[in-house]
Amino acid sequence: MCYHSYLDITLHIFTCYCSFIINYIIRHIISQKVTHQFLLSLNVTCLSFQESEDGRTYFLKIHVPWEVLATYADVLKIKVPFKANDIPDKKEVPLSWLCTPYRLPEHVMQPEPDYFTATFDKSKIDFFLIEDKETFFPPSTRSRIVYYILSRCSYSKEDKDKKGIKRLLNNGTYVAAFPLHDCRYWTKSIDANCESERYALYKYWARFSSFYKEQPLNLVRKYYGEKIGIYFAWLGFYTEMLSYAAVVGLLCFIYGLATFDENVWSKEICNETIGGQIIMCPLCDKKCGYWKLSTTCSSSWQSYLFDNTATLFFAIFMGIWVTLFLEFWKRRQARLEYEWDLVDMEEEQQQMQLRPEYEIKCTHRRLNQVTQMEPYLPLTSKCARSVLSGATVLFWISLIFACIIAVIVYRLAVFAAFAGIMKDSPTNNMDLIGNLITPQFATSVTASCLNFIIIMVLNFLYEHVAIKITDMEVPRTHVEYENKLTVKMFLFQFVNYYSSCFYVAFFKGKFVGYPGDYSYMFGKWRNEECEPGGCLIELTTQLVIVMVGKQVWGNIQEALVPWLRNWWVSRSARSHPESLYSRWEQDHDLQSFSQLGLFYEYLEMVIQFGFITLFVASFPLAPLLALMNNILEVRVDAWKFTTQFRRPVAAKAHSIGVWDEILNMIAVFSVVTNAFIVAFTSDMIPRLVYKYAYHLDTESTMEGYINNSLSVFNISEIPEKNRPEDGENPDWFYSSNITTCRYRDYRYPPGHEKQYTYTMQFWHIFAAKFAFIIIMEEDNIRPKIHLFENLESEGAKKSKY
Repeated sequence: MCYHSYLDITLHIFTCYCSFIINYIIRHIISQKVTHQFLLSLNVTCLSFQESEDGRTYFLKIHVPWEVLATYADVLKIKVPFKANDIPDKKEVPLSWLCTPYRLPEHVMQPEPDYFTATFDKSKIDFFLIEDKETFFPPSTRSRIVYYILSRCSYSKEDKDKKGIKRLLNNGTYVAAFPLHDCRYWTKSIDANCESERYALYKYWARFSSFYKEQPLNLVRKYYGEKIGIYFAWLGFYTEMLSYAAVVGLLCFIYGLATFDENVWSKEICNETIGGQIIMCPLCDKKCGYWKLSTTCSSSWQSYLFDNTATLFFAIFMGIWVTLFLEFWKRRQARLEYEWDLVDMEEEQQQMQLRPEYEIKCTHRRLNQVTQMEPYLPLTSKCARSVLSGATVLFWISLIFACIIAVIVYRLAVFAAFAGIMKDSPTNNMDLIGNLITPQFATSVTASCLNFIIIMVLNFLYEHVAIKITDMEVPRTHVEYENKLTVKMFLFQFVNYYSSCFYVAFFKGKFVGYPGDYSYMFGKWRNEECEPGGCLIELTTQLVIVMVGKQVWGNIQEALVPWLRNWWVSRSARSHPESLYSRWEQDHDLQSFSQLGLFYEYLEMVIQFGFITLFVASFPLAPLLALMNNILEVRVDAWKFTTQFRRPVAAKAHSIGVWDEILNMIAVFSVVTNAFIVAFTSDMIPRLVYKYAYHLDTESTMEGYINNSLSVFNISEIPEKNRPEDGENPDWFYSSNITTCRYRDYRYPPGHEKQYTYTMQFWHIFAAKFAFIIIMEEDNIRPKIHLFENLESEGAKKSKY
């Protein structure tokens, strides 16, 4: 059976189903009255009432006739075709046959002809290309019109505020409202006259075996609407651009492997006559003993893979890449806006975007002196709503910072405990993992787990709070509502996900002090030092754990959880023929597409975009990991939309909305963060200053750098509260007459007239770091300005024609 034609229903069915609970007689009677009044006010025909096979669920199928469709299409200024496009297609691109393996069939890429369109006018119906009134409006347009009607119909004569399907869903009168899929996704419809677009999407788009092929964006747009189509267009373009960054990042990593043997400072650390003779000061109070620098041999070699000359090149390259990505996406977005006839979408959709909640709460008007229009105004002032919203957001951001500080305090408090517990641990004798399981590693892993739990709890709480705050602000349009909610949620997620990386990159090991005068948080916990291999390798580890963990967890939530739920609900009915297992029952068993469905899809990708841009200087392989994830993400999202979710109500959108501004903000911020990572987190600048200014030989080499980068402290001057307890020092310490220890800093040695104060080399390095930041900012900003000017001039030239 073709479910585009049920009885008198043609092309599209919009289904509402209500839950019938016989035990609650009073509620049932009230719901019957409400439902009856709601259906009377719909002003639609072809209503059909169906009972499910289990006898507990009732389906109400609604069809809007031509007269109603034409009336609302006129009111909402919907564009419809009036003439076939007679502009000849562009000529074939040379060597286009090379792309044949990546192409899809033409009927999939172009599911409908191209037309010239105009705003629908019911009084000039002969002007438009109407071959069949029942198929003139596509399914996406019909569902939008039906939902517009449902969202504004009143269900109470006494209270005019009681209106809209959304309110009926919230109070339990109806369980859900959704448009139907056109057929089963794994097989074509039996009726030859019924379209099988869902089957085509599944066959050519939603299978992982098609990961190397282009996306049928026009078919996605036709079936799901422009809003979902623009998301997949952006995701595909982002994945394509990631391939270039992934190749360059992989080459930078290969460069680190190829020059592995040229790592002079790591050789000095591993040399028993150099690193084996350097005694380092304790890393914590009481529970940490003296240690030899040669014990950090393996971590030093690992650090070199990501802290070499290629790191600087890749940081500059990513600054240019992110600019090209954003500017080329603007071009791609403008092209889609033209091809999908969305150029003046804002004016066309102004009325349709108006939220019913706004219309209910805003009852009085005020004349606009400029436009001479009288828009509805909310009962509460905009200032009061903004102050309330800002105060609530500030409270939650303060709560996040409090949680961050709590995690930092945890790291500081347990490091000494882990140092005492793991000193005699049996894992120390294991060849493979003995050098990896250290107090620093245990502290980082447990702190990351604690941070992850906090993130999940706060995410659950803040999502509901953000929705409540946005509802209180009474945004005028759906776009304004989504933008306000997006900004609140992203600000929270930004702090939540990136806080640990920011701490390791810019705070850990930067305010430690020196053995005679250590710095303490709240006067109690000694500030944490970097791992022996440096803070960059720890930032790399933190980035990999958070980024990969989030992507894996996200894919499990997106794919596995909906599949398990749907399998459990429909496990006994999937094999039934459609005569017994109807289309509306099949869609009823699928997961609902929530109001924030696309928001979480965008959020996942934008958070990933932040990881590969804000901290990419510490991990050149981040774009490669993101590319591998996104290749899977495109097909997982396609599979999820096609097979696991009910068909969402189609919505129009001419851009990715406020996410565009968020991406630009991240891009600008990433140049700053990468410059500071190279300057202050990595050891590149100190090594270059030593090589070209402080090396004693005539030839510039890195020999002697390790000894030069470590300061000396007299052990006898270490305060009692900082000294190791009895039994904490290794045996070799007592068998030798050791009077000094070394620490990472540039300070004068004991006995000098300026002992333990910064040397001139420290200030030279400090000046070189800031000079590098200024130069890097200039080198990244200038290409952006020139690129923007070139794109503007090119656009101006095209506009003349």
